[in-house]
Amino acid sequence: MSAVRDVVLASLESWDDVWRRNQHLVTGLLRRDPATRVLFVEPPVDLAHDVVRRATLRPGQGLRPGPGIAGVEPGRLWLYEPTKLLPRRVDPGGDRRRARATARAARRAGLTDPVLWINDPRVAGLLDVTPWPAVYDITDDWVVADRPAAERDRLVRGEMLLLERAAAVTVCSPALLARKEANGPVTLVTNGVDVERYRRPAARPADLPSGPVVLYVGTLHRDRLDVDLCVRVQASLGTSARLVFVGPVALGADDAARLRSAGAVLLGARPFTAVPAYLRHADVLVVPHVVDAFTDSLDPLKLYEYRAARRPVVATPVAGFRDSADSLVRAVPADAFAAAVRSALDGAGRDQGATLPETVTDLPTWDRQAGLFAEVLGEVSLAPRPATRP
Repeated sequence: MSAVRDVVLASLESWDDVWRRNQHLVTGLLRRDPATRVLFVEPPVDLAHDVVRRATLRPGQGLRPGPGIAGVEPGRLWLYEPTKLLPRRVDPGGDRRRARATARAARRAGLTDPVLWINDPRVAGLLDVTPWPAVYDITDDWVVADRPAAERDRLVRGEMLLLERAAAVTVCSPALLARKEANGPVTLVTNGVDVERYRRPAARPADLPSGPVVLYVGTLHRDRLDVDLCVRVQASLGTSARLVFVGPVALGADDAARLRSAGAVLLGARPFTAVPAYLRHADVLVVPHVVDAFTDSLDPLKLYEYRAARRPVVATPVAGFRDSADSLVRAVPADAFAAAVRSALDGAGRDQGATLPETVTDLPTWDRQAGLFAEVLGEVSLAPRPATRP
């Protein structure tokens, strides 16, 4: 099998301190093969959207060296952040120009014959301006998410193009595998976790409230989070415990205000290196998610991180959690959620000082998953180069 050398990843998220699937897999790829180089393409800075939000205006940062990673030599990770000047309805050619700019950034970074790894169906136009063979890595079923009609149409068109022309398709969850394999061969590469990081003793984070803590870790977004349920949970807890959220706040101002008014604590994003300490010092971990076609497509990182931390977990019956055989995981419907959280808190209180199970043997590591993904990229690097369309 050929080892892949250069990779251009069109990511759904920027590279920051809140690590998600892409950062873990990229790090694994770079550590596995000292000849591999990666250009990590971030979503564009949308200046028109920032004007509407009255946010501070700044252009995209363009091409720049990536941050230092332990075990990876400098110069092997590059980041590229483009700029979107105008809305698509005003500038319909903007996507194509940004795709060409991405190809130029790859050449400037020294990546001459890369494999294209597309995580964002909105940039499917890269297939039209480059001769690079592509892997379409599906991590969320965005075509069933609640989106305005124009945006959903773009997502559907992008996905259909990728399913038709990508040399390989990977998915992160069994639900996505079942949905997408009708279009052709699909490879399942789930998420993972570095279990050892969650077993190390860690001091209680200073910003955690005193007393019992019911914790949620992850991006706060209406696509996933059931805000009404969260408000009811905090109301049910009263002053006996605090519902705490750790993660980027992507909620509207009204939703965030409702949570705070109910008594919940929104700490915001924390570096991925700090997350294990929050999980280990929580009394109960929760997943108060909406249950719908979109959340059913997910392979939540929380499933792996929560289980590695070995704390009691209460989740709505969403993918992963509802099928877990872990004795510490309980999946219940929304109308029984608050009572289940209180019951788990009572149990956690009785177990204070007791030794919870410290190991789980069925969790895939990020190193293993990066190896699986490297195999897919290596196979694609041998695929015939597609013709670039005019």
